[in-house]
Amino acid sequence: MLATVRSATLVGVWGHPVTVEVHVADGLPGFTVVGLPDASCREARDRVRAAIVSSRLKWPSKRITVNLAPSDMPKSGAGLDLAVAVGVLVADDQLASASISDVGMLGQLGLDGSVRPVPGALPLVDAMSDSSVVVAARDRAVAEVVARDRVRPVNSLRETFDALAGTAPWPEPPVVRRTRRVDPEPDLSDIAGQPLARWALEVAAAGGHHLLLVGPPGAGKTMLARRLVGLLPDLSTEEALEVTRVHSAAGLALPDGLVTRPPFRAPHHSSSMAALVGGGSARARPGEVSAATGGVLFLDELGEFAPSVLDALRQPLEEGMIRVARSQGMVEHPARFLLMAAMNPCPCGAGGTVGCRCAPGALARYQRRLSGPFVDRLDLVVRVDRPDPADLLDTSPSPSSAEVAGRVAAVRALARARGVGRNGELDGAALEEHAPLESAATEVLRAALAEGRLSARGLRRVRTVARTIRDLDDGGSELRAVDVLAALSLRMRLDGTGGLVHG
Repeated sequence: MLATVRSATLVGVWGHPVTVEVHVADGLPGFTVVGLPDASCREARDRVRAAIVSSRLKWPSKRITVNLAPSDMPKSGAGLDLAVAVGVLVADDQLASASISDVGMLGQLGLDGSVRPVPGALPLVDAMSDSSVVVAARDRAVAEVVARDRVRPVNSLRETFDALAGTAPWPEPPVVRRTRRVDPEPDLSDIAGQPLARWALEVAAAGGHHLLLVGPPGAGKTMLARRLVGLLPDLSTEEALEVTRVHSAAGLALPDGLVTRPPFRAPHHSSSMAALVGGGSARARPGEVSAATGGVLFLDELGEFAPSVLDALRQPLEEGMIRVARSQGMVEHPARFLLMAAMNPCPCGAGGTVGCRCAPGALARYQRRLSGPFVDRLDLVVRVDRPDPADLLDTSPSPSSAEVAGRVAAVRALARARGVGRNGELDGAALEEHAPLESAATEVLRAALAEGRLSARGLRRVRTVARTIRDLDDGGSELRAVDVLAALSLRMRLDGTGGLVHG
């Protein structure tokens, strides 16, 4: 007999419907899975058999063939286990075929018959939008984000069987009143001194501008970076759904419902390209740049990252997405993040000043790790020196993250009125319309271009930064020379000796 069960598989961060066809016929006992399954799908044979027997149900001693349709799309993960088990029970006449006519199945089976959660539950449930979906009880909260009352949470295969057979109702999970724990974000008022770096942080948050801090060890670069996310507003509903989808597909921990705060991701400098941009042999999993969507990607010790890994960020920095191509196909992952990077000016950290122990060749090799096209995509490059002792001992209060976040939110509101999420996204005609230049500002930019201090891409980025600076000031329409000069002052470049120069 033949049974068909609805389910889904994960491709990138998106779920795709899968029809699990199970055929049980007389013949030499065996279990075969076809339809481009990966190793974890093929291993369902042993998990499903043990789960059915442990649930006090009958395992058919017949020839069982499982087809995962469509057959030309690779299937990955153990999320099809529950669908295969129910399909076997229906094909063996232990369950009526009508009981699964409008029900999808999603869950991994334990050998004891328990139904366990699967990575990517949100996009997988979303792919079965026209049916009720049986999921693991621990996937209930994330599944209800997109399926609401269509979710049927279960703890075991036996509960699923009894509910489908009509001998018991669908289990009602206990109502657990959870208080969402929100860890306090580091506050900007903890930073002593550093007025320029604090201002650059505010400009970066307000306009969505990528920022690099260069300075010696102990200057406070990492402390500043970890306070950037506290300046960003809460995610919109659309952004929260996208971020939750990506985190679910990546197997990251999720709250009870949507992710509402911008994420902060800080991968180690030894991370591989696949870990940063996404990929993998079985399926193209989202990388750190996708996990940081809607929030901050912090690359500490930027000069220690492999040059090829940094150059792989050039496309997502420009387009807000990343395309991962493999022999089995190509997937697109969102990558709309705010890049925050920090590095020492040289390997020893002194940056060519008195006490620098770096040979000229070592210094040149260190700075060559950052290619010109990569640095050109950074809107703000700022020098951070060690704070003055008087600033460290000063006990007077400094502006808090809440105060700065209020100004950031006001600038983001102006950007939304211009049709973009942040000023850093202004381009083409929108830039000409919303960031017109006064004649004096035009002359400043013309001189910078003539001297080779700006490329065409750098020109656009300076104008968007100047737009943010004017918004933080008084929100005037035209960009003044002082706004452009301020934007250029925040866009320094390495001079080859461990120092920074303007432009």
